[in-house]
Amino acid sequence: MSEYRIEVKGLSKTFRLSNKGLPFSKRILALLISNQNRQLKVLDNISFDIKNGEFFGIIGKNGSGKSTLLKLIIGAIDPDPGSLIKTNGKIIRLALGMGFDPNLTARDNIYVNGTILGLSFKAIGEKFEEIIEFAELEGFIDTPIKFYSTGMKSRLSFAIAIHADADIFLIDEFFGNVGDEAFKEKSQKAFEQNISKGKTILYVSHSLETIRKQCDRVLILEKGQGRIYTNIEEAIQQYKA
Repeated sequence: MSEYRIEVKGLSKTFRLSNKGLPFSKRILALLISNQNRQLKVLDNISFDIKNGEFFGIIGKNGSGKSTLLKLIIGAIDPDPGSLIKTNGKIIRLALGMGFDPNLTARDNIYVNGTILGLSFKAIGEKFEEIIEFAELEGFIDTPIKFYSTGMKSRLSFAIAIHADADIFLIDEFFGNVGDEAFKEKSQKAFEQNISKGKTILYVSHSLETIRKQCDRVLILEKGQGRIYTNIEEAIQQYKA
């Protein structure tokens, strides 16, 4: 097996912005200026490799292309021609509430969400009681999710996610940072034991403290360009600057 779980070479992504939806006068003006749709280059010639077991952070301002990069790596959208993305192993993207249907109960959503994360019905059934107990939702198993508070949904989402089986995890923010202090402590331990230990993690976050504690290397995205830092503190100071 290659020592790299993710290999990205010359990755670029350009979105074409349609003039539809603009007022008629502005649409005519846009056509006079250009005969084609406007273009937005979100990522421009990004390259990096992520080793097996590495915790790799990504930081940048809103709109810098962080979430776009995750979508490209997981194959949800296509890159520009000439870009290369190689992944080695089973890959899952984790984010709070992914796959939840608000009209279904917690019981049903555990099976739906668990399936999205690659678990079999048998595996979900074996872990069902453990998931409910971890989320502290024993009295609300058959309550539709739409009646849950944000905290309840977050706890349930995290409780399901820590049972996901993959080699590579793409994570938007630290989704376990929910609930009261006791639950945060419990979720942090579960994250370290079930997900981060021995797994390859690509982690997007605005939480610089979590970046400081967890990451082996950091990629800073700015204006479509990317720079990698092995010194985490240097990366954080550069990002702040």
